[in-house]
Amino acid sequence: MGREQTIARPDIDAVAASLAGQRFQVDDHYEVGREKVREFARAVQNQHSAHQHEADAHALGYPGIIAPPTFASVVGMTGTRALLDSVLADYDLSQFLQTDQVFETYRPILAGDRLRSEMVIESIRQFGDNDFIVVRFALINQHDEVTVVGSTTIVARRGAEADAHLADVIENIMMHGRPAESDPTHRDELVPLGVSPLTEPVEHRIAPVHTVPAFDDFAPGDLLPVGSFQLTRGDLANYAGVSGDANPIHFSDHAAQVAGLPTVVAHGMLTMGLAGGYLTTWLGDPTAIRKFSVRFSGFVPIAADAASTVEFTGRIKSLDPNTRTAAILLGATSDGRKLFGRALAEVRLR
Repeated sequence: MGREQTIARPDIDAVAASLAGQRFQVDDHYEVGREKVREFARAVQNQHSAHQHEADAHALGYPGIIAPPTFASVVGMTGTRALLDSVLADYDLSQFLQTDQVFETYRPILAGDRLRSEMVIESIRQFGDNDFIVVRFALINQHDEVTVVGSTTIVARRGAEADAHLADVIENIMMHGRPAESDPTHRDELVPLGVSPLTEPVEHRIAPVHTVPAFDDFAPGDLLPVGSFQLTRGDLANYAGVSGDANPIHFSDHAAQVAGLPTVVAHGMLTMGLAGGYLTTWLGDPTAIRKFSVRFSGFVPIAADAASTVEFTGRIKSLDPNTRTAAILLGATSDGRKLFGRALAEVRLR
């Protein structure tokens, strides 16, 4: 086969210039329900009792049950979908994937929080036939406190270059019944705020951590115990429903194969959620994760009749005695396949 040539798109510079730095706010707020937190914790196998019981959250210093470390992705899904439906409508939604995800937690998300979402399109860059779109976001609660700041990098193709066969497959097996499809007036609308930065987080006092491991017990290079999780197609179906990520490559062999995958694969954000559970099981306190970032580099294939195992490892990269925080490098594999290109967590220790 000859070398595939990249066709330059002169319009991408104009698109990037017009959108970079634009800030938007989702018109409606997101109300964090207690049962939603519990369902999400089960979906990502985060077993800490503070995700389920108020008394255990109170013991950590918080008035409501605590959402798992990656719960912000559920809230962010609403804003991302609105962005792709409107501002980035030229992109083909059947052919996009997520490559990087970062969460910085300034205050844990709690059941009962009313969160408003802001987003800034940070950059759009072309590599080959794909555009890499970086979106930063902030979630602000009812007390005007920034709870989480993060960024998402997605890779997408403009609609004119979409695979028509794949688009037909997706259309025929995709979940239906979204409000935007039946009544466009009820879609989550974005309010443009012009070229401006996100609301800045303020370092406010949060409850002290109650971790099992102590800061003074570690040195750089120390290893965390290995952790493992099982994933079945039932887990994928459950996560799709709870998270709102209903991409059919996670439940349909036909869609996966048309997309060039060997079989159904797990959501990248599901594997990141499992990694969050791995960390909090070791920490003993889900509020101890200050920053969590992952670059996705592989996928977990899930057979129709057998579970797949995902294994996690961790190593202390560095320690900061002033803040009593540790930087932890995480590894994730499934059947010898590396899942993360780079994953790093910054955690507070007692």
